[in-house]
Amino acid sequence: MATPRPSSYRHKSEKRGMTYNLMLVGQAGLGRRTFLNTLCEREVVPPPEAPNPETAHVADPMKFDTYEVSLEEEGTRISLTVIDTPGFGDGLDNTSCYKQLQDYIEAQFDEVLVEESRVKRNRRYRDHRIHALVYFISPTGHSLRELDIELIKRLGEYVNIIPVIGRADTLTVEELAVFKQNVTRDIEYYKLPVYNFCWDDSDSEAMEENREIMGLMPFSVVTCDEVIDNEYGSVRVRRYPWGTIEIDDESQCDFALLRYILLNSHIADVINYTEDVLYENYRTRKLEVGGFGEPEEGEDEGEDEEEDDNHALGLKKQE
Repeated sequence: MATPRPSSYRHKSEKRGMTYNLMLVGQAGLGRRTFLNTLCEREVVPPPEAPNPETAHVADPMKFDTYEVSLEEEGTRISLTVIDTPGFGDGLDNTSCYKQLQDYIEAQFDEVLVEESRVKRNRRYRDHRIHALVYFISPTGHSLRELDIELIKRLGEYVNIIPVIGRADTLTVEELAVFKQNVTRDIEYYKLPVYNFCWDDSDSEAMEENREIMGLMPFSVVTCDEVIDNEYGSVRVRRYPWGTIEIDDESQCDFALLRYILLNSHIADVINYTEDVLYENYRTRKLEVGGFGEPEEGEDEGEDEEEDDNHALGLKKQE
């Protein structure tokens, strides 16, 4: 397929940089940690410690781990924040996970809504709204599970959900093709609100490219665990007893295309859709039922000075 177009928003942001927030959601063992490290081309999350055998059978509650990474993509500085969600879907009853995720995403909208209502706004305010949620589907080879369907249904109106098949290397080429078809069929049958790359129809050339991208969803993901040298230079691979997979080879998996979409060609689209559609819809609903009042006099100064620091408590920062 044609290489997706460069983002005009990205080029306008070359000097001042941009703020970009991603969330990773999926059950344990689907490669979220290695996905983040491969996406950022560095070790952001170190290997986990070996679990305690005495408590290995106990599912840990879901939590939010936040990582901040400074990237430069084709001359554009990106202040990337990634929120990982270990513990999601690991229990017998995952109802609380859905609510935790929804509450977290809504809280970021509420922060913006409160900031907009101030008489004196904080010039250093950092937008923490989640621009894209990368959802890892287990490679069952069959179809979506109830866990997947319920999450997409609940969160699709709040965040841009981009479904990917984690550990796609566990499927053969034929099995992967059938699984993608089954997942696409389920998305259409249940009317699941995944991110629509074709939401902006103002550019006919871009629409054709976006239709091709939609045809590739869910993206098959294989992540890197080694860099080797060959006749063409250094390549990122995943090694197996029988050989290797080059993760940046689009004939072997969709990782390279997905990375380019997330950090280059469609970064403007997901940010704009979050701000102009998802947030505006949320803001309208919130104000219709009461919304937020204007902060009382004297609140602004103290909160403005401390807001970013307070939000950053507990973050793990990677420069």
